[in-house]
Formats: sequence, C-alpha cells, structure tokens
Amino acid sequence: MADCLFCRIVRGELPSRKVYEDDDVLAFHDIHPAAPVHFMLIPKLHRDSLAHCVAEDGPLLGKMLSLTPRLAKEQGLMDGFRTVINTGPAGGQEVYHLHIHVMGGLKSAALTRSDDK
Repeated sequence: MADCLFCRIVRGELPSRKVYEDDDVLAFHDIHPAAPVHFMLIPKLHRDSLAHCVAEDGPLLGKMLSLTPRLAKEQGLMDGFRTVINTGPAGGQEVYHLHIHVMGGLKSAALTRSDDK
C-alpha cells in the first residue's frame, strides 16, 4: 500500500532504527516505546492485520514468531519479554499493517533487584 506507514519504512522512504531485516521481515525500534526495550516485527508483505491473514501466510507468521525470542535476547531481554499483536479498532490497532510488539526491560529504578545487598 502506497500510503501505509510501515510499507514506507520497508521501502526505505522513512527512517527506522533496524533490529533485523531479511527478504520477508523487518524489525525496528518503536518511536514511542512503552518499555525500555520496545521493537516491532513486521512482514514486508502488507497485511492490514492478523485478521486479514490467510492459510498461505502461515510460514511467514511462523517465521516472525520464531524470530521473536532470538531478537529479544539480542536486545538484552534475557529474563523474558511481552509480545502484543493489536488487531482491529477494538483491539487497539493504530497502524493497519500487521506488527508484533516486543517489549521488556526494567520500567523504573524501583524495579531493580534488592537481593544483592
């Protein structure tokens, strides 16, 4: 789609802080992070949302999900992370190009471990 924000990022028309890229998938940092580490994985092939995927998208979806833990660890999320796929208006989706949010890391200094005293 010509005017899709994420398609424009895929085409290199808009900048992004890339985490990963191959022929099928692009991962980049969210410009409005909700956590210390917050990036997204998107398919380069435009799909409006998860609800618009079909059986033939299975290998691509599997690739995206299987990349997620590896990329999370590479971004320093060794103890876990959160994944979110907002789907449709009632699901909180704002950009209509399928994307997986990956978030983690300490949210504040108050969450640091105190058992090392």
